[in-house]
Amino acid sequence: MSKVWRVGVPLAMVAIVAALLGPMAVDHFWPSSDSQGVRERGPGGGGGRRRGGGGGGEGQPPAAVIAVPAKLADVPIYLESVGTARPLNSVTVRPQVDGQLIEIRFREGQDVKKGDILARIDPTPYQAQLDQATAKKAQDQALLENARRDLERYVRLAETNAGTRQQADTQRSTVAQLEAQLKSDQAAIDSARATLAYTTIVSPLDGRTGLRNVDEGNIVKQGDAVGIVTVSQIQPIAVLFNLPQQQLARVIKAQSAAPLRAEAVAADGKAVVDAGALQVVDNQVDITTGTVRLKAEFPNAQLALWPGAFVNVRLLVETLRQVVVTPTAAVQRGPKGTFVYVVKPDDTVALRDVTVGTQDDVQAVIATGLQAGDRVVTTGFARLAEGARVAVSAPDAPADGAAPAIHQDMRGRTPGAGGEGRRRREGAPAAGADGAPAATPGQRPRREAAGQPAPSTAATP
Repeated sequence: MSKVWRVGVPLAMVAIVAALLGPMAVDHFWPSSDSQGVRERGPGGGGGRRRGGGGGGEGQPPAAVIAVPAKLADVPIYLESVGTARPLNSVTVRPQVDGQLIEIRFREGQDVKKGDILARIDPTPYQAQLDQATAKKAQDQALLENARRDLERYVRLAETNAGTRQQADTQRSTVAQLEAQLKSDQAAIDSARATLAYTTIVSPLDGRTGLRNVDEGNIVKQGDAVGIVTVSQIQPIAVLFNLPQQQLARVIKAQSAAPLRAEAVAADGKAVVDAGALQVVDNQVDITTGTVRLKAEFPNAQLALWPGAFVNVRLLVETLRQVVVTPTAAVQRGPKGTFVYVVKPDDTVALRDVTVGTQDDVQAVIATGLQAGDRVVTTGFARLAEGARVAVSAPDAPADGAAPAIHQDMRGRTPGAGGEGRRRREGAPAAGADGAPAATPGQRPRREAAGQPAPSTAATP
């Protein structure tokens, strides 16, 4: 009996509670479709908010977007390539005479001027050759003077018929031979003097020495392939790079109008290491690669460029003056072509077709369809449609307010064009104002189904 009482008391209590609460308890514990519909319609039997639907519809909060105004700017157009730094001039200093290297007068890596002494070869044998040539000239000079005096005597004797004319003519030939011999002696002296000068090795240009290849005391020979040292001129320095033949006419046309500015860019692609000018376009196209070589010259005052190193080079070929510029992220692509979402004064968006002139992964030049001052959406495309209401948040403006340049790779194309637009069309949800993915049409937070108001997705200005 006691066991039945313990079980029966709870059942009795449930029965009493059910009798008091009536349909409310039943609806709470076992909800029916009718009661669910009542809660969705809301108090008073009015129609509740529809589930799903695009952003900005009736009862929906405005879509959070980021918009920036289009602006007018001067946009430089660059052709980019990778080049190699080369010395403007480079000389391998080789001995011009044989002998023992008795002195090294430079330090490795030293900056030298043209005419500075680099090394000395033992001059003893070449000094002896010069002395011998000088003595030979003095000997022939004495013979010539004696022959000239004899010629005067033979001429006077022939005039008085005391001597024959043949003797005078013979003596005249002897004088001419000795005069020619004297010129030969002078040439031998000049040659010996030049050979002696070659024993003192001097720098042929202004530049920097490399590692020396020969030490003092070694026997060097004329025309050694290795040489003593290499002197390279690196201030200024040259950079060789290639461009496709499709860009050749564009470069030549621009160069005929004014010297083209060339810039050496750091590895990050932003910082300009040095600025110079285009000097030479090669006179032929490489038939194996379809490219043409170009040579630019840079002052290299800070020695930022070094011979043999790879260099990112960009060549300024054109500057677009006062064109309409927008961020590339604003340009979308659809079945009919490129378009942008323009924010109207009443905070609704309109889809507008545009024509893109040129673009890269940062900015796009709009040829037609947009004017300076029009606000275009750059972030938050997932819930946008024609006439949708939006809550606009403006990003921080650049510090200088200047439009960046348009960069084209060596094929003349702009990288990264329309990347964000493609990701949006492939179904990736756009980020909301707080960084979380925005709700797509047809989705509503779970709390809204329970009758609680949904949080606003509008970004705080």
